[in-house]
Amino acid sequence: MMTPARDTSSPVARARSIVACGLAYLAAWIVFLAGELIWAANRDGPPQNAWQRLLAADIDTLVYLLFLVAAPIAWFRGGTNSGGSGGRLLRVWQCGQSWLKRVAQSPRGSIHRGAALSAVVAAASLATSACVGEKFNHLPPAYHDEYSYLFQAKTFLAGRVSYPCHPAAPLFDQMHVLNDGRFASRYFPGTGAWLVPFVAMGHPWGAQWLAGALCASLVFWCGRELAGDLAGLLAGLLTALAPGMALFSNLLLAHHPTLVGLSLFLLGYLRLLRRPSLGWAFAAGAGLGFAALCRPMTAAGVALPFGLHCLWWWLGSSKKNESDLAETDQVSRTLSLREGSPDSHQTVTGRPEMPANRDRRAPTRVVLAMAAPLLACGGLMFVYNASITGSGWKTPYSLYTDLYTPRHVYGFENVVRGERRVGPRVIEKYDAWAENLTPKLAAHNVVRRLIASGQWTLGLIPLSLALVAGLARWTDLNTGTRLIFAGIVSLNAVHVPYWFVGMHDYHYVFESGPLWLLWTAAVTIESLRVWHVQRRDVMAIWCLALLVAAVTMNYGIRGGLWSTPLDKGLAEVLFPRIRYGRFAARIADEVAPRPALVLVDDDPSDRHIDYVVNDPDLAADVLMGRYLPNTIPVAEIRRLYPERTLFLYRVRDDVLQKIPSEQ
Repeated sequence: MMTPARDTSSPVARARSIVACGLAYLAAWIVFLAGELIWAANRDGPPQNAWQRLLAADIDTLVYLLFLVAAPIAWFRGGTNSGGSGGRLLRVWQCGQSWLKRVAQSPRGSIHRGAALSAVVAAASLATSACVGEKFNHLPPAYHDEYSYLFQAKTFLAGRVSYPCHPAAPLFDQMHVLNDGRFASRYFPGTGAWLVPFVAMGHPWGAQWLAGALCASLVFWCGRELAGDLAGLLAGLLTALAPGMALFSNLLLAHHPTLVGLSLFLLGYLRLLRRPSLGWAFAAGAGLGFAALCRPMTAAGVALPFGLHCLWWWLGSSKKNESDLAETDQVSRTLSLREGSPDSHQTVTGRPEMPANRDRRAPTRVVLAMAAPLLACGGLMFVYNASITGSGWKTPYSLYTDLYTPRHVYGFENVVRGERRVGPRVIEKYDAWAENLTPKLAAHNVVRRLIASGQWTLGLIPLSLALVAGLARWTDLNTGTRLIFAGIVSLNAVHVPYWFVGMHDYHYVFESGPLWLLWTAAVTIESLRVWHVQRRDVMAIWCLALLVAAVTMNYGIRGGLWSTPLDKGLAEVLFPRIRYGRFAARIADEVAPRPALVLVDDDPSDRHIDYVVNDPDLAADVLMGRYLPNTIPVAEIRRLYPERTLFLYRVRDDVLQKIPSEQ
């Protein structure tokens, strides 16, 4: 199931290959030198000459410099007729290549091999997530969002979608939890539902580890659809070992459940490109529907190009009264023939035909099969919204923004528009954090998100090479690969009108990570095939060595300019987790007798640590409340909770004390 052989030995094909490789190589040097110059300009201390800069360089800088310098040697070295040690190395490569060819060209009927490879990918993902998780030593979550998702999962676990608000509602205002009329998480219901069984088992992070493994496995099958088993294995392993996936699999956020849905959608749609199927159409719709129940903006961003392509196919097929969602390029023709199924055949012209019992299936039925689960998920969201906000068209997310953080609204001039709607429930210290979005800030955010996407997936230099090489050979890529790239562009585009660049500069476009790796795998396999036909096998060795080096540096060095900021990311997550852990330990040791209510006097300068976190039923042995003496006096709290011992915790002074009964 390798990408089928094209005429890559012709002068035109050779010229196209040279141009693509040359442009990619030039782009890599531009990115490399620009990054180094920016680093040098921002560096404190006396200026350095080139030799001093080289000696002081990070490991990843030196490694990528070595690869860039070695690339022309590998290109002109050529390969298969070389003698000596180089020839022996190439013979070893050819033996490995022969094995890879057998794996990649095995018929699709060999489902057991695909299952085995996907299991390897899933195991690698689980191992990576667990290894990173050990660094957090079972500490509490780090971000407000995580506590809100836990709140939602516990609400669902109790068989409810929300709770009534307490009579003194502001006392229990919790970050990213709606507390006006109904007491519920602001977030969409998919993530909480995904977490439920693991919250019940007491290990919520297991849900994220499982989601990461499922995503990596589904990415393998997507890559297999694009360019065969080898592409699938490469994409799956790069996804499983991506540092961004490893870090975020230990955060209780919506990204990983969203990726499960999106990966299923991609697989279903890529299968539809090869052959119409009501089952795969339904699977694609169900995956996209679940992703929309987790992160609707992200789901829409990724799916937009696919939706336009589906609409184009449906309209075109309706005119011809055909059911032919399968690709017409040579890749899909070869894949269908090699599947070995008895109903696969081909016309004289080489255009694939649908089997006799399927070739008249109406395109509308395929579209409806995809739309049905999407509509069902939309109906579920409508009911969920209505049960909390009173209107199916008003989401808890948007209502929370209106009430508590109006300056965080989506779109340009967000602060200017939000200040006109500031009300009594606004969380001033958090709402004032927002920056007013201008075109300049939006452009700056886009660049930062793209840089972070490269760092958190594979590394900026390898991703730059794959990006330019793929774009230069755009016409050689199949429809599925082009749609993958369009999904990346679309996802970044829909987040342009938001002022915040994202956690770790990345989380708003996090779901583009596996798409980047699918693109890289497809371009890599296409390049390996072309280089082999044109007898440039040393370039294949260079390319695969670069990928191995990139993955190794992502975990083997403590930071760097071109590799992932994993070490920095771990430190950023560990800091709040340690603070929450210390607070929880202090409450466990010092709050007695119980039941008790701890009133928290916030530090106005700290926007990102908030200790008012409760279970949704407000029935725990120790409750956390806000210290609001001007709004809800202590005497009123004592009247509401006569059976609880009252404590006051002043965050700025780190003082925990019992409130005297006479106060």
